[in-house]
Amino acid sequence: MLSSRLTLSVIFLLPALSLADDVRDLQTQAVETKRGAFGHWGWDPENYLAWSTHSNRLIPVYTFGTINAGPGISLKSYQGQNSPYASQTKLEDLYGYVPYGTLNPEAPYFDQTNIFDIQKAALDAGKKHIILVVFDGTDWQTTWAASTYKNKRVAYTEGRGTGLHVQDYDAAGTTEFGWMVTSPWCDDVTCDLDNQTVSNVEQALRGGYAYEVAGLYPWSRPTDIKYLIGKAEQHELRQAYTDSSTSAASMTSGVKSYNASINVRVDGTQAETIASLAQQKGYRVGVVTSVPISHATPAAAYSHNVHRDDYQDLTRDLLGLPSISHPQEPLTGVDVLIGTGYGSERTKDSGQGKNFVPGNSYLTREDQQKVDVRNGGKYVIAERTPGVVGIEELREKAQLAIDSKHRLLGFFGTKYGHLPFQTADGNYNPTIGRRNEAETYTEADLIENPKLAQMAEVALDVLSQDDSPFWLMVEAGDVDWANHDNNIDNSIGAFLSGDAAIKTVTDWVEKHSNWDETVMIVTADHGHYLVLDHPELLVPDRDGK
Repeated sequence: MLSSRLTLSVIFLLPALSLADDVRDLQTQAVETKRGAFGHWGWDPENYLAWSTHSNRLIPVYTFGTINAGPGISLKSYQGQNSPYASQTKLEDLYGYVPYGTLNPEAPYFDQTNIFDIQKAALDAGKKHIILVVFDGTDWQTTWAASTYKNKRVAYTEGRGTGLHVQDYDAAGTTEFGWMVTSPWCDDVTCDLDNQTVSNVEQALRGGYAYEVAGLYPWSRPTDIKYLIGKAEQHELRQAYTDSSTSAASMTSGVKSYNASINVRVDGTQAETIASLAQQKGYRVGVVTSVPISHATPAAAYSHNVHRDDYQDLTRDLLGLPSISHPQEPLTGVDVLIGTGYGSERTKDSGQGKNFVPGNSYLTREDQQKVDVRNGGKYVIAERTPGVVGIEELREKAQLAIDSKHRLLGFFGTKYGHLPFQTADGNYNPTIGRRNEAETYTEADLIENPKLAQMAEVALDVLSQDDSPFWLMVEAGDVDWANHDNNIDNSIGAFLSGDAAIKTVTDWVEKHSNWDETVMIVTADHGHYLVLDHPELLVPDRDGK
């Protein structure tokens, strides 16, 4: 039974229910009939559920504080003739060879590894705050859907777009817009988690970006509709699309690798992350996510492992504990880690190594006790607690961490693994996706968990104490989960909650800093394959009801 304080809080946390929920109805109908009036996922317009995973689409990049910020920080440093895709030598460095159809002397796009280059240049230039915001699984089309809903009209058909905070905020005239290739070195290989080795790389499908087929822009439609998913008619055009781990690691360590790698090269060696480099220069570092703390993207912020599914060991790296990849000399550990995974229990997990401990999938009870400041560890722990408002728990423990000069670990979540899905209309009542199941949340789920924007705000407060420089990753990971489920309602809602987190960050910069000493990059690790045939149908309340 929730306390009266919690019950009262529901009134303020839940938006008023609307009489009509057009996007929810569109999603439900599309799943039930296998036909989407507004669009579809994949190559087949007759099958709404044709494709449920990633693609090789170009991905939008929004930067703030980058114009005239110094060499290597502006996007112009990597576009056109400066693009790695305009140089045979640079392509060989990226992929180990020049992939078919990939060399483009006038490429308007750059590579995902250049996101690391921008952060490294910002670090070398002494920028005080470096912030990477990752909308997992979000391509231009996903953003277009959210913007159309928010604008209540189709406001654009190409370019940066408008209507969302990330699109309209100009950071005192320092913002830029571009797009990047996310293809990996290669697809899946053989990984030995217990020995941390990699093999059979030579058998894997290689990466690349054949621009004449795929298109020059994120909004382009390919001439071979299956090219983007590695199934092109022409054999030479079959090129790998990325997964979340190696794509995130491309941005945090600047290395292309095989799918499922976490800052590990194709030869099995470890790549140093931008967060570790920042720590070496006295920066605090933090990671915030709406999904489990050691899922692909947050893990790639800091950890090393040959495979993304070795969650407990990835968490150990994040928290500075001995792990399978750093058994004798643990990593330093991040200063702030806030995410989910609470309540996710398993007795077995074939995806993790022999050292898997039954219990929580991501954070073992023993590891949690080791890092707890009450047991001599370095972290004040905020945890989902029955009957306690999540954001109040997080803020209280954050203040304790600041006052006592300790680190902060925030561990929240639902039985589904992530924060509750906000749907397009701002409520928390998802409808069915491709699994033909709809998540349902209790009152406690909504009250005992903070929102992503609140988590980001707390992280900023802890990291910036004593006027410290910092590096921060914020991940809106639930966009990817929604897109995997072919759920447009959840996808739009997840993007809007992530956009709210971006506003929280920009508000903090304007209040406590400025865009001369801050660089922020907002992008995604990869895209999916949402095709919007009639985006106007996503406009809410079209009939004026």
